Amino acid sequence: MIYKWNYEALKNQQLEQRDKLAKELGISPILCQLLMKRGIASVDEAKKFFNPDLRDLHDPFLMPDMGKAIDRIEQALGQKQRILIYGDYDVDGTTAVALVYKFLRKFTTNLDYYIPDRYDEGYGISEQGIDYADETGVKLIIALDCGIKAIEKVAYAKSKGIDFIIGDHHMPDDVLPDAVAVIDAKRLDSTYPYEHLSGCGVGFKLVQALAQNNKIDFSELTELLDLVAVSVASDIVPITGENRILTYYGLKQINSNPSLGLKGIIDICGLTYKNITVSDIIFKIGPRINASGRMMKGKEAVDLLLAGTIEDAREKSANIDHYNDNRRELDKRITDEANTFIDEHVDMSKKNSIVIYDESWHKGVIGIVASRLTEKYLRPAVVLTKSHGYITGSARSVMGFDVYKAIEACKDILENFGGHTYAAGLSLKEEHLAEFKRRFEAQSMEMIAPEMMRPQIDVDAELPFKEIDAKFAHDLALFAPFGPENLNPIFTTRNVQDYGTSKLVGKDSVHLKLEMIDQTTSFPKNGIAFRQSAYYDMVKEGTPFDICYTLEENTHNGKTSVQLYVKDIDTGQLVNK
Repeated sequence: MIYKWNYEALKNQQLEQRDKLAKELGISPILCQLLMKRGIASVDEAKKFFNPDLRDLHDPFLMPDMGKAIDRIEQALGQKQRILIYGDYDVDGTTAVALVYKFLRKFTTNLDYYIPDRYDEGYGISEQGIDYADETGVKLIIALDCGIKAIEKVAYAKSKGIDFIIGDHHMPDDVLPDAVAVIDAKRLDSTYPYEHLSGCGVGFKLVQALAQNNKIDFSELTELLDLVAVSVASDIVPITGENRILTYYGLKQINSNPSLGLKGIIDICGLTYKNITVSDIIFKIGPRINASGRMMKGKEAVDLLLAGTIEDAREKSANIDHYNDNRRELDKRITDEANTFIDEHVDMSKKNSIVIYDESWHKGVIGIVASRLTEKYLRPAVVLTKSHGYITGSARSVMGFDVYKAIEACKDILENFGGHTYAAGLSLKEEHLAEFKRRFEAQSMEMIAPEMMRPQIDVDAELPFKEIDAKFAHDLALFAPFGPENLNPIFTTRNVQDYGTSKLVGKDSVHLKLEMIDQTTSFPKNGIAFRQSAYYDMVKEGTPFDICYTLEENTHNGKTSVQLYVKDIDTGQLVNK
């Protein structure tokens, strides 16, 4: 794959501002350049960024309807009414349910939780779930990570004498459900200062408000932050503002004293002695929690997250790890089938989007397949299957294309839809499929420019090798946790050469282990270029080349060093914006 490298050099005035900030902070000017790209231009702003503080979390009562929600929960607790915590079957929903349940069980035993079955009930609030609540004497349902569009279902619950509190983070419609409280910072009338919380983050604000209202010290909530960090990382929400603070302290909790359920997953992932990062959650912990809802029952994930003994946690983690293995096999097979269909039936040179349907595909993995198609073809992808007589599916998008709005533009032919800018779900009748394909492609043709479909790497800064030392690595670590809108910086170094010891490694020698020098130092820097063995001959010939990379910690034989994770190699293609 041939990447375009984008780099926007600072102008003279910006360079002066950068160097002034560097002198005041005592850090590399290159790191101050990264701060400025994040909108941080003063010492005070930088110190706040480098030192996230739980005291900077917003007052939870600024959330719409939070006061009403707390009043209703306290009424239920006071009258010993049965409460049901209801959540979506993905990582965000299951962690949200586990978090609120863990907090409320300190005050009542008249408590239950419910995760809908992906296949029998589908996404969101279901009549089956409400019937279960009615049969078990529930008087209050707290819905998390879902419910913002459940107008009919909330009315159905009300007819049975059951109240609803909805805590969601998805985009609402103009009309809200008739619940006791609808807590969602994306409400049009919301004045809450931060709108990008995960569903579990909204659940945390709920228990924060309950604690605050009852003069419970915040320290009693910190044990719940590991669940929030897992949700933020897995749901790919921006790691800025409150999310950055919650994730920062959540990772501290995960690495020092995780809940037994998360400890079980950490052990089975092989992360026991590693400093766990957002990437570890995204690629190892999150997929295993998700696998329960994809392959079997999402409730099993909550059962695990609430495990009371390490033995119970290990047993449940082993089950979920098995589901994840099955998910991988299924995901690979369906992705292969989708790619084959596209190769044989679709001229991608004439398409700005992918909408693909097969009624036999497993509903639990089509979101993953959509992500893989988007990554491969650099186009928004909608992958559809059949469920309960409807076509249903998941959409994923490319940077700069709001897939939620594109689907919303087709709402008159949809049965249901919801989601975010880059990920959404939908269902429709089969007779509307052709029209949906036509409209979605028309939207993509109008909104997606050609350069959006070309693989690009946005370079943050040029970095001479002489700058990469222990202090630079230490100061760079202060930018973590990394994630959307605070990505791990990508550096470029020009005119590097093989030190003479670079070699091919890995199974079938597909990876390139680099030892390089540049014009600023004769001491070699170590790098790894995964699946880039094609450059081996050029490197060994001594040809100067450019690299772009991230800096990562690498632990080997108990020793930690800085390694360059090389994303791309070229002989000089850096393009200024």
